[in-house]
Parts: sequence; C-alpha cells; structure tokens
Amino acid sequence: MRDAMLTMARLTGWLARLGLWVAGIGLVLMTAFVFAQVFYRYVMGTSLFWAEPASVMLMGWFIFLGAAVGVKEGYHLSFDVGLYLVPDWMRPWFHSLSDLVVAAFGFGMAYYGWQLAAKVVSGVIPGLGISRLWDFAPVIGGGVLLVLFSLERILRRGAGLKTARFGDMDDAADGILDGHAEGPSAEAMLEDSVPGGKGK
Repeated sequence: MRDAMLTMARLTGWLARLGLWVAGIGLVLMTAFVFAQVFYRYVMGTSLFWAEPASVMLMGWFIFLGAAVGVKEGYHLSFDVGLYLVPDWMRPWFHSLSDLVVAAFGFGMAYYGWQLAAKVVSGVIPGLGISRLWDFAPVIGGGVLLVLFSLERILRRGAGLKTARFGDMDDAADGILDGHAEGPSAEAMLEDSVPGGKGK
C-alpha cells in the first residue's frame, strides 16, 4: 500500500503544482485586468466591458484552487490545543477526522456547485458571452480537489506515511527538517522539563 500511496502522492503533487500555476496566473491576470479597467475608465474615458466579469471569474479560480492545494500541502491553520491533551496514539484519528470533515465540505461544494451550474447553463455571462456554467466551475473543481487531497491525506496516514501539517518544520513531509525555530517546542512547554513549562 505504501508504494501505491507514494505513486498517488507523485500524481497529486503534479496536480497540485498545476493548480498553483493556474491560480498564480489567474491572480496576475486578474490584477492586470483590474488595472486596465481603472486606466481605461479614468484616463481614457471609456470602459473595458469584459474586465470586471473576467476578473471575478479568475478570482473564483485562484481562491478555490489555492484552498485545495493548501489542504494537500497542510498549509491551513489548525486548532491543535486539544491534541496536546490526548494520548499520542489518538492524534492521527483526530487528524483523519479533520480531513474527513474537509472532504465532506469539498463534496458539498462539488455536488451543490454542479446543481447550480445545471440550472444556469443556458444563461450567458454579460460582457463575456460564455455560459454561466463557468461561474460555478471553480466551485466544482475546487470541491473535487478538496475531496481528492483530503482522502489522500487519510490514506497516507493509514499507510504510515507522514502528512504535512501547518507549523511543521518538515515542509516536504520527507522526514528532514527544513528549518529550526528558536526556543523550545510547544510540546516541551507542556512538560516540566523546560523553564516556563507547567508547574514553573
């Protein structure tokens, strides 16, 4: 199972990098479109009728793609205080529960996004002349990626592979620390062994 998960991780890693590139290009294009619209409106005295709807659509793409990649890479904030109160063997179960909640949310995004898209598919986005389906495509795509990346995290954990989490010093999840923070770790602060820990 570990070999299959490593293969899956390579494929989803490629998909995540592609998502980041698309999101980054979308952010740059949106910024350029908004700048052009302001320039044309206030300097040229005219307007780019397509700039605003295109910018809103691009914003949807980079928000939802970026959020999905954040789940894959473990970059989202988490509330870990409770994890320090439970035994070590229970922590992976809580992490997997968190990933299940994110997967359920992603499924809801994809499912209801698809229903909304089906209702407006015959409409046209003013200024762009394309189907209103594309207004909801980022929600559907982002939801599918959230489900995929969350399930991958659960399966990786089940196979005994490390999954990246916010605040980890091992960004690549390869077992090698990428940097060292100054001072004692949060877990050490809960012990009596360091100054400022509990009981001091």
